Amino acid sequence: MNPTPQQLIEWDKHYVWHAFTQMASYDPLIIESAEGCELIDLDGRRLIDGVSSMWCNVHGHRHPVIDAAIVAQMGKVAHVTNLGCSNSTTIRLAKRLADLTPGDLDHVFFCSDGASALEVAIKLAFQYWHQCDNPQPGKTKYIGFEDAYHGDTIGTISVGGVDKFNSVFKPLMFPVHRLPIPDRRTPSLETSCEHHLQILEDTLAEHHESIAAVVIEPLVLGAAGMIVQPHGYLRGVRELTRKYNVLLIADEVAVGLGRTGTMFGCQQEEVVPDILCLGKGLTGGYLPMSAAIASTEIWNAYLGDFSEAKQLCHGHTFGGNPLSAAAALATLDLFDQEETLAGSPAKIERIAGHLQTLANHPHVGDVRQYGMIAAVELVKDRTTGEPFPWTERHGHQVCQYALNHGLWIRPLGNVLVIMPPLAISLEQIDTICQVISDGIDFVTRNKADGNE
Repeated sequence: MNPTPQQLIEWDKHYVWHAFTQMASYDPLIIESAEGCELIDLDGRRLIDGVSSMWCNVHGHRHPVIDAAIVAQMGKVAHVTNLGCSNSTTIRLAKRLADLTPGDLDHVFFCSDGASALEVAIKLAFQYWHQCDNPQPGKTKYIGFEDAYHGDTIGTISVGGVDKFNSVFKPLMFPVHRLPIPDRRTPSLETSCEHHLQILEDTLAEHHESIAAVVIEPLVLGAAGMIVQPHGYLRGVRELTRKYNVLLIADEVAVGLGRTGTMFGCQQEEVVPDILCLGKGLTGGYLPMSAAIASTEIWNAYLGDFSEAKQLCHGHTFGGNPLSAAAALATLDLFDQEETLAGSPAKIERIAGHLQTLANHPHVGDVRQYGMIAAVELVKDRTTGEPFPWTERHGHQVCQYALNHGLWIRPLGNVLVIMPPLAISLEQIDTICQVISDGIDFVTRNKADGNE
């Protein structure tokens, strides 16, 4: 006997421990199915997937090409370990990624999620300096950024900088040189790039002999509130890391796979990192898979006689899973078949037009956009920049309004994120932005009127 909707709600609240969720006040939203860029809940209500099911869906849900690829792979084999073994589908995906990524990023270590890929990258960089041609075992530290998010493992929260997520775990974390968030607005639009690069250079000049790598989200810091970096900053970071002989780890888990208008965010500034990390959209948002893709120089440092023990002692049970690899290959095929990137400029422009209008709202302090990534920051007073108290959860209230009007989005505090599947239509973009505008009006008007 199938459970009733009410039973599912009760079980969800009692048995399922949800991420980043206060379970004492959790209000279930249970998705039963999906189609295209819409989610369908237990009651049959259709909701536009305004944040790509947490920034990972690319070509829409139940895409027939990806579905068929997974089914075909199931007819062969569902899982093959990559510990001393391999699979033809996974091999083809590795070759495809090597061909797609810039420079000589030719060596793919498959993982299950973004945090795992970053954890691998951190270890790769650390071990590299112990066994490269010119070993420098004193390079054991990292440079990270305030409010950066790279995952929730011990290594990734160490290089990350979201204190509200990490503060309780500080005794477990390793020390990191943490720089101010490279926000294009600080100290001003005109001086921000030079300002933040100078901070980085000062740090590298003083500490480069002990620094293994800089870990950065290229172009946009996601969980920080979709903070857009100054134009040219990423390229400057690459030049400084080369100057001071430090590796560059690019976390493209969120910004990769077409989100910025190019396949990889690093391509926007013609940057080739030493390690590129992918996740989320790699399988089109279908199945867990991520990758840490390393340069040939790093790869070579791990080659040697068995007795030298140079291999990376790290692995994941489902790393390189053939079902996930099949979904990833189909996802990459669709970029070509549907000319996904060629269709992005019109959608990017449509979002930009709506953001221009939203920017004039008395309770919008800033609007931000890079490609198909956008954000609207709510404030109590746009003149002074005074924020709403975080405890009042204005962003959450707007998202609840949106939910009641056919749109599913999730806030980052009082920042509303717009990050739909790349397959979203222009009409759906109009709906997303109109519902958000109406939601801001509704929530802030009710607050002004004294209605909670």
